[in-house]
Amino acid sequence: MSEYGYPLHPYFKEMPGIGSDLPRTLKKNIEEMQEQEAIIAKEVERVKNNGKATEAMNEKGEWTAWQRLEYLVDPGTWCPLHTIYDPLGNEEGNTGVIDGLGKIAGKWAIIIASNNKVMAGAWLSGQADNVLRVTDIAKRLHLPLVWVLNCSGAKLMEQERLYPNRRGSGTPFFRHAELQKLGIPIIVGIYGTNPAGGGYHAISPTILIGHKKCNMAVGGAGIVSGMAPKGYIDDEVADALIEQTKKFKATPPGRVEIHHNGTGFIRDVCDTEEEVLDDIKRYMSTLPAYDPQFFRVAEPVEPKFSASDLYSLVPLNQKRTYSMHEVLARLFDNSEHMEFRPDYGPEMYCGLAKIDGFLCGFVANNQGGLGSGYPQYADYEGIGGKLYREGLIKMNEFVTLCGRDRIPMIWVQDTTGIDVGDTAEKAEMLGLGMALIYSIEQSDNPMMTIVLRKGTAAAHYVLGGPQANNNNAFTLGTAATEIYVMHGETAAAASYARRLVKDQEEGKPLDATIEKMNDIIQQYNDKSRPAYCAKKGFVDEIVDLPNLRNYCKAFVGSYYQNPKTICAVHQMLTPRVIKG
Repeated sequence: MSEYGYPLHPYFKEMPGIGSDLPRTLKKNIEEMQEQEAIIAKEVERVKNNGKATEAMNEKGEWTAWQRLEYLVDPGTWCPLHTIYDPLGNEEGNTGVIDGLGKIAGKWAIIIASNNKVMAGAWLSGQADNVLRVTDIAKRLHLPLVWVLNCSGAKLMEQERLYPNRRGSGTPFFRHAELQKLGIPIIVGIYGTNPAGGGYHAISPTILIGHKKCNMAVGGAGIVSGMAPKGYIDDEVADALIEQTKKFKATPPGRVEIHHNGTGFIRDVCDTEEEVLDDIKRYMSTLPAYDPQFFRVAEPVEPKFSASDLYSLVPLNQKRTYSMHEVLARLFDNSEHMEFRPDYGPEMYCGLAKIDGFLCGFVANNQGGLGSGYPQYADYEGIGGKLYREGLIKMNEFVTLCGRDRIPMIWVQDTTGIDVGDTAEKAEMLGLGMALIYSIEQSDNPMMTIVLRKGTAAAHYVLGGPQANNNNAFTLGTAATEIYVMHGETAAAASYARRLVKDQEEGKPLDATIEKMNDIIQQYNDKSRPAYCAKKGFVDEIVDLPNLRNYCKAFVGSYYQNPKTICAVHQMLTPRVIKG
């Protein structure tokens, strides 16, 4: 057998190194970062502890969704997403589902579970959008979708917030149909009572596995009992409802006897909590997946430098600069890479790296000064984090090459926006930004984004942001993340500069306008914090800095598990263009 065993080994076995040992630890920055991470951890615990007590559920023989996921997912592979996502501010503090990437029986899947601690897993406001975000990932990465279902139907007191609309509670069922049309399987383990919307959750997947006490139906006991009211409730109607409810509580519609013994919808019936999850594992083991060696270009190797260095490397203070190369060195296998056009468009890093032995493209915002004479079209000096003509051209080229070679991409954002003003307009900033959007869209390439610190202005979306719906699988934030259309002071000036001029010309005091300006600044600050970004869905999860590489591995491993299209490594152009 060949000594090397990997394609294009002269390119990928030993790539040029990146990064260096951390010269010193920054204690204050470490403490500040970890304080912000603790705020997020507290929010996560709030979600986990909300609803019924775990002990009380266990005493009745029922596991919580968290316990089910712990049993189902291969140890060390769980990458949670949308944990504190709550875009409409529910009193429950979440959308009623738990989801993330993880391996089951050695294969990557996108997994979603009904939070049965809260209202028996009811549909809550924002849940439909949460489910669609999850199915977007399955669609983009061609991954199996696994449901751990325990859904009591809609929270009827708030039906107008969750049932209707284009992205309402019925939309995920159409998405389930779309996934299967695309050849993406959906496996569901069904627990508890699942009426109405819960019933469609149960019936819409590919493989249905039921706990012996589960049921699924178009309407549950309460709905069936109240199908013919007078239009109001009186004592007679109340008495009739009581009798009907007692009857259907004893024999709810859609029991195992109906949908396993009768219709045959439920393929397998299991006696215990564990058996349902074991059956999911069994079906997952049957699904098609490439052996990782098929696509690896080298043996997986951890970075040379510790991930904990990131606490000293990434300043929480947004005005401080740092080396993006040093950050990337803590993500890349063996801290190696091949940089694309390093002497052109210096505000942007573009390059190839290995993640868990797989090839991946990276684009990131370099920080700090860019030297005199750049950008060449201007009489002012450029600064890292901002986009200029050369950087935009370079990214367009790199995205196009990665799309051609079917290399997945990870974007690391820390951007203040795109260069502005007449000089920048003459340098075609607007057209080149839109060109990058087109390049991303036409690449049909899966992408992941990390908003390391700032995600600002048009740069936030042209740099592979979550708005790239057909490419971006998910977006991560950190303890330093801020996302806004512009900085608060800039927004205040843009909103009230003319008012200040008018007040002054009319001889009015400026105090009232200044107060409004400061209110805007405070609002921008409050509504750009990491926790706010995660709750509103600006990012899909806030991740501790040392854990970023695990998400990179999950993303890249998921992509290469069963890709829709492939390019033979020895037919790739990107590494050849880099080497020259």
